[in-house]
Amino acid sequence: MKSEEAAQNNSYWIIKVYPFAVLVLAIALNFMFGIDPIQISNPSRELLGLISFSAIILVINHSWIMTVTELTRNRYKIFASPEEWTSSGYKKLDVTEKGSFEIDRCLNTHRNTTENIVYYILFLFVFSFVSPSQIAAWVWVLVFPISRLGYTYSYFTGSDNARGIFMSLSLLSVYGIASYLAFGFMFK
Repeated sequence: MKSEEAAQNNSYWIIKVYPFAVLVLAIALNFMFGIDPIQISNPSRELLGLISFSAIILVINHSWIMTVTELTRNRYKIFASPEEWTSSGYKKLDVTEKGSFEIDRCLNTHRNTTENIVYYILFLFVFSFVSPSQIAAWVWVLVFPISRLGYTYSYFTGSDNARGIFMSLSLLSVYGIASYLAFGFMFK
């Protein structure tokens, strides 16, 4: 029992320290990339291209999640609305335990991706108007959508360790953009 308590205590501290460690890493990387004082300007052609490419990857990721979700619903006879349940002749109680787990996997993937994209888009919008350094722009803009693809793949294949790594990379990208903006506005 004591080893279980020790493991739980370790998990507790890892969970509490983890976001701050990722933030510190993002800040350190920004200083390595170079943080220029913020100069408000129209987004460069290159940055708009990066953002467009990023958006395409995110749309592909969303389409993948949507397709897998619908295929899972179809395979396990799980319906999205009360009307679909009624017209199908099936009941929610007919769903197998495996079907329930699989649709939860799909819905959790979708929810997590949607929650994380909101912050990315908000910070990216501001980031696009501040003339970021080229290396920071390339890294922070592209790491997020690529890591979201990795996260989706990891979640769908049940690879918890890989999923954690890709989630950390997504968070690193968001923290990278946010901290670049924060320090860029401080340096005048």
